[in-house]
Amino acid sequence: MLNTRNVSEMFSMKVFTDSGDYFGEVEESIIASNKVHSWRIRATKQSYLSQILGGAKGVIVPHNFVKAIGDVMIISKAAMPSYEKDTEEDY
Repeated sequence: MLNTRNVSEMFSMKVFTDSGDYFGEVEESIIASNKVHSWRIRATKQSYLSQILGGAKGVIVPHNFVKAIGDVMIISKAAMPSYEKDTEEDY
C-alpha cells in the first residue's frame, strides 16, 4: 500500500543526512508540473548548515537527493554544501 502525505505536513520537519548529521528543517517545498521539484531547508542553530553557511538562512535541496520521508527527512550526504578555505597564497 502506498502511503501519501500532504506537503503541508512536511513544514518544520527535521532533516538529517544519511550519515546521521543534523541538516536543518524543511521551510518550503518547490513544486513544478504538479511534482515536488526541491525543498528549501532552513539552517537552525544546532545544524551543520549553520556552521557551514554562517549568515545564510538555508539551502535548496533537489528532491532527487531525498532518500526517505517519515518522522524525519533523510537526504543524501551529497546534498551537503562543501566549504573549503583557499589556502594558497599569492607570491
